[in-house]
Amino acid sequence: MRILYYDWAEFNGEDCRDAMKRQGYEVECFECGPERFKLTEEKQKRFNAVIETARTADRSFDLVFSFNYFPFLSDLCRDRDIRYVSWVFDCPHYPLYAKNISNEVNHIRIFDKCLCEDVKKQGAAHVCHTPLGVNEDRLCEAGLSAWPNHYSHEVTFLGNLYDNEFNFFDQALFPAEMKGYLSDVIDAQQKIFGKDIISDERVIDKDLLDSLKNFIDFEKTGFYNIDYDKVILDIIRKKVTIEERRRMLTALGERFDTVIYTTPDAKEIPGVKNMGLADYTLQMPRIFHNSRININMTYRCITSGIPLRVMDVLAAGGFLLTSWQEEIEENFLDGKELVMATTPEDMLEKVSYYLEHEDERRKIAQNGQRKVFEKFGYSKLLPRVLEER
Repeated sequence: MRILYYDWAEFNGEDCRDAMKRQGYEVECFECGPERFKLTEEKQKRFNAVIETARTADRSFDLVFSFNYFPFLSDLCRDRDIRYVSWVFDCPHYPLYAKNISNEVNHIRIFDKCLCEDVKKQGAAHVCHTPLGVNEDRLCEAGLSAWPNHYSHEVTFLGNLYDNEFNFFDQALFPAEMKGYLSDVIDAQQKIFGKDIISDERVIDKDLLDSLKNFIDFEKTGFYNIDYDKVILDIIRKKVTIEERRRMLTALGERFDTVIYTTPDAKEIPGVKNMGLADYTLQMPRIFHNSRININMTYRCITSGIPLRVMDVLAAGGFLLTSWQEEIEENFLDGKELVMATTPEDMLEKVSYYLEHEDERRKIAQNGQRKVFEKFGYSKLLPRVLEER
Protein backbone atom coordinates (compact mmCIF):
# COMPACT_ATOMS: atom_id res chain seq x y z
CA MET A 1 0.00 0.00 0.00
CA ARG A 2 1.28 3.46 -0.97
CA ILE A 3 0.34 6.38 1.30
CA LEU A 4 0.63 10.10 0.64
CA TYR A 5 1.04 11.53 4.14
CA TYR A 6 -0.04 15.15 4.72
CA ASP A 7 2.69 16.42 7.04
CA TRP A 8 1.67 19.51 9.02
CA ALA A 9 4.44 19.10 11.61
CA GLU A 10 2.08 17.49 14.13
CA PHE A 11 4.00 16.28 17.17
CA ASN A 12 3.31 12.55 16.65
CA GLY A 13 3.70 12.50 12.88
CA GLU A 14 7.27 11.23 12.77
CA ASP A 15 6.37 8.39 15.12
CA CYS A 16 3.36 7.35 13.06
CA ARG A 17 5.28 7.42 9.77
CA ASP A 18 8.00 5.30 11.34
CA ALA A 19 5.39 2.75 12.43
CA MET A 20 3.81 2.74 8.96
CA LYS A 21 7.15 1.97 7.33
CA ARG A 22 7.94 -0.78 9.86
CA GLN A 23 4.73 -2.49 8.80
CA GLY A 24 5.59 -2.39 5.12
CA TYR A 25 3.57 0.61 3.97
CA GLU A 26 5.23 2.90 1.44
CA VAL A 27 4.99 6.47 2.74
CA GLU A 28 5.65 9.70 0.87
CA CYS A 29 5.28 13.04 2.65
CA PHE A 30 3.43 16.04 1.30
CA GLU A 31 4.57 19.12 3.23
CA CYS A 32 1.72 21.44 4.19
CA GLY A 33 3.62 24.72 3.90
CA PRO A 34 3.01 27.76 6.13
CA GLU A 35 -0.81 27.52 6.20
CA ARG A 36 -1.89 24.00 7.04
CA PHE A 37 -5.69 24.51 6.77
CA LYS A 38 -5.64 26.70 3.66
CA LEU A 39 -5.52 25.50 0.08
CA THR A 40 -3.32 27.87 -1.89
CA GLU A 41 -2.88 27.78 -5.64
CA GLU A 42 0.72 26.66 -5.13
CA LYS A 43 -0.31 23.85 -2.79
CA GLN A 44 -2.96 22.59 -5.21
CA LYS A 45 -0.46 22.52 -8.07
CA ARG A 46 2.05 20.59 -5.94
CA PHE A 47 -0.59 18.09 -4.86
CA ASN A 48 -1.80 17.45 -8.40
CA ALA A 49 1.78 17.11 -9.64
CA VAL A 50 2.63 14.53 -6.95
CA ILE A 51 -0.49 12.48 -7.72
CA GLU A 52 0.04 12.65 -11.49
CA THR A 53 3.74 11.77 -11.27
CA ALA A 54 2.92 8.71 -9.20
CA ARG A 55 0.22 7.58 -11.65
CA THR A 56 2.48 8.09 -14.66
CA ALA A 57 5.12 5.91 -13.02
CA ASP A 58 2.47 3.24 -12.29
CA ARG A 59 2.94 3.88 -8.56
CA SER A 60 -0.41 5.45 -7.73
CA PHE A 61 -1.23 6.23 -4.13
CA ASP A 62 -3.84 4.05 -2.46
CA LEU A 63 -4.83 6.79 -0.06
CA VAL A 64 -4.02 10.19 1.39
CA PHE A 65 -3.62 10.26 5.17
CA SER A 66 -3.66 13.03 7.76
CA PHE A 67 -4.01 13.39 11.48
CA ASN A 68 -7.13 15.55 11.92
CA TYR A 69 -9.51 16.44 9.11
CA PHE A 70 -8.63 18.92 6.36
CA PRO A 71 -11.64 19.82 4.19
CA PHE A 72 -9.55 20.91 1.21
CA LEU A 73 -7.73 17.55 1.22
CA SER A 74 -11.08 15.82 1.07
CA ASP A 75 -12.05 17.80 -2.02
CA LEU A 76 -8.69 17.21 -3.70
CA CYS A 77 -9.05 13.48 -3.06
CA ARG A 78 -12.64 13.51 -4.33
CA ASP A 79 -11.56 15.19 -7.56
CA ARG A 80 -8.83 12.56 -8.03
CA ASP A 81 -10.94 9.64 -6.76
CA ILE A 82 -8.46 8.74 -4.00
CA ARG A 83 -9.48 7.51 -0.57
CA TYR A 84 -8.85 10.09 2.18
CA VAL A 85 -8.15 8.70 5.66
CA SER A 86 -8.30 11.16 8.56
CA TRP A 87 -7.45 10.12 12.14
CA VAL A 88 -8.75 12.81 14.50
CA PHE A 89 -7.01 13.42 17.84
CA ASP A 90 -8.34 16.90 18.67
CA CYS A 91 -11.61 17.70 20.39
CA PRO A 92 -13.26 19.99 19.52
CA HIS A 93 -12.21 19.82 15.88
CA TYR A 94 -14.48 22.18 13.97
CA PRO A 95 -13.30 21.20 10.44
CA LEU A 96 -15.39 18.05 11.02
CA TYR A 97 -18.42 20.32 10.53
CA ALA A 98 -17.33 21.28 7.00
CA LYS A 99 -20.03 20.89 4.39
CA ASN A 100 -17.95 18.34 2.48
CA ILE A 101 -17.85 15.89 5.42
CA SER A 102 -20.17 13.66 3.37
CA ASN A 103 -17.66 13.19 0.53
CA GLU A 104 -17.64 9.49 -0.36
CA VAL A 105 -13.81 9.35 -0.35
CA ASN A 106 -13.72 10.26 3.35
CA HIS A 107 -12.79 7.57 5.86
CA ILE A 108 -12.67 9.29 9.23
CA ARG A 109 -11.44 7.76 12.50
CA ILE A 110 -12.27 9.68 15.68
CA PHE A 111 -10.83 8.97 19.14
CA ASP A 112 -13.80 10.30 21.12
CA LYS A 113 -17.09 8.35 21.01
CA CYS A 114 -19.28 11.39 21.68
CA LEU A 115 -17.61 13.43 18.95
CA CYS A 116 -17.84 10.45 16.59
CA GLU A 117 -21.59 10.15 17.10
CA ASP A 118 -22.02 13.88 16.53
CA VAL A 119 -20.08 13.73 13.24
CA LYS A 120 -22.22 10.82 12.04
CA LYS A 121 -25.24 13.10 12.42
CA GLN A 122 -23.58 15.55 10.02
CA GLY A 123 -23.89 12.97 7.23
CA ALA A 124 -20.33 11.62 7.18
CA ALA A 125 -20.22 8.61 4.87
CA HIS A 126 -17.55 6.48 6.55
CA VAL A 127 -16.77 7.43 10.14
CA CYS A 128 -15.93 5.23 13.11
CA HIS A 129 -14.58 5.42 16.62
CA THR A 130 -10.87 4.52 16.83
CA PRO A 131 -8.70 5.13 19.92
CA LEU A 132 -5.27 6.68 19.47
CA GLY A 133 -2.10 4.62 19.32
CA VAL A 134 1.63 4.46 20.12
CA ASN A 135 4.73 3.25 18.30
CA GLU A 136 5.40 0.28 20.57
CA ASP A 137 8.20 -1.13 18.39
CA ARG A 138 10.28 2.03 18.60
CA LEU A 139 9.74 2.34 22.34
CA CYS A 140 10.76 -1.27 22.92
CA GLU A 141 13.93 -0.77 20.88
CA ALA A 142 14.78 2.30 22.96
CA GLY A 143 15.38 0.07 26.02
CA LEU A 144 13.05 1.75 28.49
CA SER A 145 14.51 0.20 31.65
CA ALA A 146 18.02 1.28 30.68
CA TRP A 147 17.20 4.95 30.21
CA PRO A 148 19.30 7.26 32.40
CA ASN A 149 17.49 9.02 35.22
CA HIS A 150 17.93 12.55 33.83
CA TYR A 151 14.28 13.53 34.29
CA SER A 152 13.56 12.30 37.80
CA HIS A 153 10.70 14.18 39.46
CA GLU A 154 8.16 13.35 42.15
CA VAL A 155 5.16 14.74 40.27
CA THR A 156 5.12 15.73 36.59
CA PHE A 157 2.49 17.38 34.44
CA LEU A 158 3.23 17.70 30.73
CA GLY A 159 0.66 19.68 28.81
CA ASN A 160 -0.83 23.02 27.87
CA LEU A 161 -2.08 25.54 30.44
CA TYR A 162 -4.05 27.40 27.73
CA ASP A 163 -3.41 30.80 29.34
CA ASN A 164 -2.83 32.49 25.97
CA GLU A 165 -4.61 34.53 23.33
CA PHE A 166 -7.03 31.67 22.62
CA ASN A 167 -8.67 31.97 26.03
CA PHE A 168 -11.82 33.49 24.54
CA PHE A 169 -13.79 33.36 27.78
CA ASP A 170 -11.63 36.00 29.45
CA GLN A 171 -11.68 38.14 26.31
CA ALA A 172 -15.48 38.37 26.24
CA LEU A 173 -17.03 41.37 28.02
CA PHE A 174 -19.84 39.55 29.83
CA PRO A 175 -22.04 41.60 32.18
CA ALA A 176 -21.07 41.18 35.84
CA GLU A 177 -24.16 39.13 36.80
CA MET A 178 -23.74 36.77 33.85
CA LYS A 179 -20.02 36.34 34.47
CA GLY A 180 -20.68 35.70 38.16
CA TYR A 181 -23.09 32.90 37.33
CA LEU A 182 -20.70 31.36 34.80
CA SER A 183 -17.88 31.53 37.36
CA ASP A 184 -20.06 29.53 39.77
CA VAL A 185 -20.71 26.94 37.04
CA ILE A 186 -16.99 26.72 36.28
CA ASP A 187 -16.20 26.22 39.98
CA ALA A 188 -18.86 23.53 40.29
CA GLN A 189 -17.59 21.66 37.20
CA GLN A 190 -14.10 21.44 38.70
CA LYS A 191 -15.36 19.50 41.69
CA ILE A 192 -15.92 16.32 39.67
CA PHE A 193 -13.89 14.71 36.92
CA GLY A 194 -15.27 13.12 33.77
CA LYS A 195 -18.89 14.25 34.14
CA ASP A 196 -19.94 17.19 32.00
CA ILE A 197 -22.48 19.42 33.75
CA ILE A 198 -21.99 22.27 31.28
CA SER A 199 -24.06 20.52 28.61
CA ASP A 200 -26.96 20.10 31.08
CA GLU A 201 -29.73 22.47 30.00
CA ARG A 202 -30.66 22.95 33.66
CA VAL A 203 -27.22 24.56 34.12
CA ILE A 204 -26.89 26.52 30.88
CA ASP A 205 -30.22 26.83 29.08
CA LYS A 206 -31.05 28.07 25.59
CA ASP A 207 -31.90 31.59 26.74
CA LEU A 208 -28.49 31.97 28.41
CA LEU A 209 -26.73 30.58 25.33
CA ASP A 210 -28.54 33.09 23.11
CA SER A 211 -27.48 35.90 25.45
CA LEU A 212 -23.86 34.74 25.50
CA LYS A 213 -23.70 34.92 21.69
CA ASN A 214 -24.03 38.70 21.90
CA PHE A 215 -20.64 38.94 23.62
CA ILE A 216 -18.57 36.58 21.45
CA ASP A 217 -17.42 37.45 17.94
CA PHE A 218 -17.74 34.34 15.75
CA GLU A 219 -15.99 34.00 12.42
CA LYS A 220 -18.67 32.66 10.05
CA THR A 221 -17.10 31.66 6.73
CA GLY A 222 -20.04 29.70 5.35
CA PHE A 223 -17.87 26.60 4.86
CA TYR A 224 -19.02 24.88 8.06
CA ASN A 225 -22.30 23.64 9.53
CA ILE A 226 -21.34 24.65 13.05
CA ASP A 227 -23.74 24.75 15.97
CA TYR A 228 -22.52 27.89 17.74
CA ASP A 229 -24.25 26.86 20.95
CA LYS A 230 -21.69 24.04 21.10
CA VAL A 231 -18.85 26.48 20.43
CA ILE A 232 -19.91 28.56 23.43
CA LEU A 233 -20.03 25.47 25.64
CA ASP A 234 -16.53 24.55 24.46
CA ILE A 235 -15.29 28.04 25.34
CA ILE A 236 -16.64 27.53 28.87
CA ARG A 237 -15.12 24.03 29.07
CA LYS A 238 -11.74 25.44 28.06
CA LYS A 239 -12.00 28.00 30.86
CA VAL A 240 -12.74 25.12 33.27
CA THR A 241 -9.56 23.41 32.07
CA ILE A 242 -7.50 26.56 32.57
CA GLU A 243 -8.73 27.07 36.14
CA GLU A 244 -8.62 23.37 36.99
CA ARG A 245 -5.04 22.83 35.89
CA ARG A 246 -3.78 25.94 37.63
CA ARG A 247 -5.56 25.13 40.91
CA MET A 248 -4.47 21.50 40.93
CA LEU A 249 -0.87 22.31 40.09
CA THR A 250 -0.79 24.99 42.79
CA ALA A 251 -2.06 22.46 45.33
CA LEU A 252 0.47 19.88 44.15
CA GLY A 253 3.29 22.42 44.34
CA GLU A 254 2.42 23.19 47.96
CA ARG A 255 2.83 19.54 49.01
CA PHE A 256 5.16 17.79 46.55
CA ASP A 257 8.18 18.28 44.31
CA THR A 258 6.17 19.23 41.22
CA VAL A 259 7.30 20.24 37.73
CA ILE A 260 5.47 21.08 34.53
CA TYR A 261 6.62 20.77 30.93
CA THR A 262 4.81 23.44 28.96
CA THR A 263 5.38 26.62 26.97
CA PRO A 264 8.11 28.83 28.50
CA ASP A 265 5.81 31.87 28.48
CA ALA A 266 3.08 30.19 30.58
CA LYS A 267 2.04 32.14 33.65
CA GLU A 268 4.03 31.16 36.72
CA ILE A 269 2.53 28.75 39.26
CA PRO A 270 3.84 29.15 42.84
CA GLY A 271 5.94 26.20 43.98
CA VAL A 272 6.00 24.59 40.52
CA LYS A 273 9.01 24.69 38.20
CA ASN A 274 8.36 25.13 34.48
CA MET A 275 10.84 22.94 32.58
CA GLY A 276 9.78 24.25 29.14
CA LEU A 277 8.68 22.20 26.16
CA ALA A 278 9.75 18.57 25.66
CA ASP A 279 10.46 16.84 22.37
CA TYR A 280 7.78 14.22 21.70
CA THR A 281 10.01 11.45 20.41
CA LEU A 282 13.20 11.75 22.48
CA GLN A 283 12.57 13.64 25.72
CA MET A 284 8.93 13.00 26.53
CA PRO A 285 9.11 9.19 26.98
CA ARG A 286 12.12 9.59 29.27
CA ILE A 287 10.29 12.17 31.36
CA PHE A 288 7.28 9.88 31.77
CA HIS A 289 9.41 6.82 32.46
CA ASN A 290 11.49 8.46 35.19
CA SER A 291 8.86 10.58 36.93
CA ARG A 292 7.42 8.88 39.98
CA ILE A 293 3.90 10.14 39.23
CA ASN A 294 2.59 11.57 35.94
CA ILE A 295 -0.60 13.61 36.15
CA ASN A 296 -3.22 13.77 33.42
CA MET A 297 -6.06 16.27 33.68
CA THR A 298 -8.16 15.65 30.60
CA TYR A 299 -9.07 18.70 28.54
CA ARG A 300 -12.74 19.28 29.37
CA CYS A 301 -13.80 19.50 25.71
CA ILE A 302 -12.93 15.79 25.45
CA THR A 303 -16.16 14.47 26.91
CA SER A 304 -15.52 10.72 26.65
CA GLY A 305 -12.33 9.79 24.77
CA ILE A 306 -8.87 8.70 25.90
CA PRO A 307 -6.40 11.57 25.35
CA LEU A 308 -3.17 10.70 23.56
CA ARG A 309 -1.30 11.79 26.68
CA VAL A 310 -2.68 8.78 28.55
CA MET A 311 -1.32 6.42 25.88
CA ASP A 312 2.02 8.23 25.80
CA VAL A 313 2.62 7.98 29.56
CA LEU A 314 1.68 4.31 29.77
CA ALA A 315 3.65 3.37 26.64
CA ALA A 316 6.78 4.85 28.20
CA GLY A 317 6.33 2.67 31.28
CA GLY A 318 5.34 5.65 33.40
CA PHE A 319 2.94 5.60 36.33
CA LEU A 320 -0.22 7.52 35.45
CA LEU A 321 -2.67 9.22 37.78
CA THR A 322 -5.48 10.60 35.64
CA SER A 323 -8.80 12.31 36.04
CA TRP A 324 -11.67 9.86 35.54
CA GLN A 325 -12.94 9.53 31.99
CA GLU A 326 -15.57 7.18 30.59
CA GLU A 327 -13.45 5.54 27.90
CA ILE A 328 -10.42 5.27 30.20
CA GLU A 329 -12.53 3.25 32.62
CA GLU A 330 -13.85 1.10 29.76
CA ASN A 331 -10.33 0.17 28.60
CA PHE A 332 -8.10 0.14 31.70
CA LEU A 333 -8.26 -1.41 35.15
CA ASP A 334 -8.22 1.27 37.81
CA GLY A 335 -5.55 0.55 40.42
CA LYS A 336 -4.02 -2.18 38.24
CA GLU A 337 -2.93 -0.50 34.98
CA LEU A 338 -3.31 3.15 35.93
CA VAL A 339 -5.01 5.10 38.70
CA MET A 340 -8.06 7.33 38.28
CA ALA A 341 -9.24 10.16 40.48
CA THR A 342 -12.84 11.37 40.61
CA THR A 343 -12.30 14.71 42.38
CA PRO A 344 -9.38 17.11 43.00
CA GLU A 345 -9.21 15.97 46.63
CA ASP A 346 -9.07 12.35 45.50
CA MET A 347 -6.18 13.16 43.17
CA LEU A 348 -4.15 14.82 45.94
CA GLU A 349 -4.74 11.89 48.30
CA LYS A 350 -3.67 9.38 45.66
CA VAL A 351 -0.50 11.31 44.85
CA SER A 352 0.45 11.12 48.53
CA TYR A 353 -0.40 7.40 48.74
CA TYR A 354 1.49 6.26 45.65
CA LEU A 355 4.59 8.29 46.45
CA GLU A 356 4.82 6.15 49.59
CA HIS A 357 4.10 2.80 47.85
CA GLU A 358 6.85 2.37 45.29
CA ASP A 359 6.46 -1.35 44.58
CA GLU A 360 2.74 -0.98 43.95
CA ARG A 361 3.36 2.04 41.77
CA ARG A 362 5.96 0.23 39.65
CA LYS A 363 3.72 -2.79 39.16
CA ILE A 364 0.83 -0.63 37.97
CA ALA A 365 3.14 1.14 35.50
CA GLN A 366 4.34 -2.19 34.10
CA ASN A 367 0.78 -3.46 33.71
CA GLY A 368 -0.28 -0.23 32.02
CA GLN A 369 2.53 -0.42 29.51
CA ARG A 370 1.69 -4.02 28.71
CA LYS A 371 -1.98 -3.13 28.09
CA VAL A 372 -1.14 -0.23 25.77
CA PHE A 373 1.34 -2.28 23.75
CA GLU A 374 -1.13 -5.16 23.40
CA LYS A 375 -4.24 -3.14 22.60
CA PHE A 376 -3.19 0.29 21.33
CA GLY A 377 0.12 -0.29 19.54
CA TYR A 378 0.33 1.03 15.99
CA SER A 379 0.97 -2.53 14.78
CA LYS A 380 -2.58 -3.34 15.96
CA LEU A 381 -4.33 -0.10 15.02
CA LEU A 382 -2.80 0.98 11.70
CA PRO A 383 -4.23 -1.90 9.63
CA ARG A 384 -7.64 -1.01 11.04
CA VAL A 385 -7.18 2.70 10.36
CA LEU A 386 -5.70 2.36 6.88
CA GLU A 387 -7.31 -0.74 5.41
CA GLU A 388 -10.83 -1.10 6.79
CA ARG A 389 -13.52 0.38 4.57
